[in-house]
Amino acid sequence: MRFFELRESIEGISEKMLSQTLRNLVRDGLVWREVEPTIPPKVTYGLTPVGQGTSDRLASMFDWITDNAGDIRSTQMEFDTANS
Repeated sequence: MRFFELRESIEGISEKMLSQTLRNLVRDGLVWREVEPTIPPKVTYGLTPVGQGTSDRLASMFDWITDNAGDIRSTQMEFDTANS
């Protein structure tokens, strides 16, 4: 995916923050970066196999949180009421 496509798909992120985050993800081996020597340079990003495995696990965690958000919030409210 191209940098501008990523920027457009993530609401509210600055170019600086996206650049820093992508740099860190490349460093960590979760994302690959390819630069084509054109003017301006064409930079493409994608998930490495490790990044894809991480993405799959995070998607499962997100699904679990979404499915259980109501129960979690109810428990938090009960706790807050009992401890205020």
